[in-house]
Amino acid sequence: MFLDCAGKSLDLSAPKVMGILNVTPDSFSDGGKFNSVDKALQQAEAMLQAGAAIIDIGGESTRPGSEPVSIEQELDRVLPAIEAIHRELDVIISIDTHKPAVMQAAVAAGAGLINDVNALRTDNAVEVAASCQVPVCLMHMQGTPQTMQNEPSYKDVVAEVKSFLVERVEVCEAAGIPRHNIILDPGFGFGKRARHNLRLMKHLSEFQSLALPLLVGVSRKSIIGDTLNLPVEQRLAGSLALASLAVWQGALIIRSHDVRETVQAVKLCQSVMQVEDFD
Repeated sequence: MFLDCAGKSLDLSAPKVMGILNVTPDSFSDGGKFNSVDKALQQAEAMLQAGAAIIDIGGESTRPGSEPVSIEQELDRVLPAIEAIHRELDVIISIDTHKPAVMQAAVAAGAGLINDVNALRTDNAVEVAASCQVPVCLMHMQGTPQTMQNEPSYKDVVAEVKSFLVERVEVCEAAGIPRHNIILDPGFGFGKRARHNLRLMKHLSEFQSLALPLLVGVSRKSIIGDTLNLPVEQRLAGSLALASLAVWQGALIIRSHDVRETVQAVKLCQSVMQVEDFD
């Protein structure tokens, strides 16, 4: 399986790692670390050398309770980083945004994938994404980043997330986004309590019935903190455990802050899955 990401090919015959690059002052894990072009480029190069197949650039925090930023502010944050990375590095760039104007400008600047936590539900987003002619990732989120952790509730979290994603795929196809250009993300940590996240991970293999590539982002998230009572900076082992569980159940893209360690975990998990049962 190959995706054409603005001329760069993403080979999903084996799981790949997406490196997280937040050019924000307030993201939950790495806010303020890479919000200059030089630092962003250095981090992107380090993640590429560590084995990342995609660099996911975000200019607006989506942590619980985060405040939205203007289109102009988000563009000022992401475009210089996208332009520099596109110019200097041979890597697929993903733009992490829900704003149509940012999607369009980012793709024009060199991004080859749109990663939208709002599943293209923002006004005009699906039409703009279709016009960009690059793959899109649709994520499930209950509520908004400002409200999502207030009182999330489900009768059956797995069934409801699947149903939501199926509906969004249908909307995208109707708008002209081909099915082969769609990636799905169940949205760990977005409008979900710890038990919801754990159930999603336990039953992640059920999403394979949708026959679309699955992206999983659990790096340093609250599912680890809530379960193990650990602060963000001590969640690497938990992140790797969950990444391995996700790959084992069919995830093809793992979104991570800790690229080198995640690439190793993914490769080892893949080796176990592929080993022949005879000598």
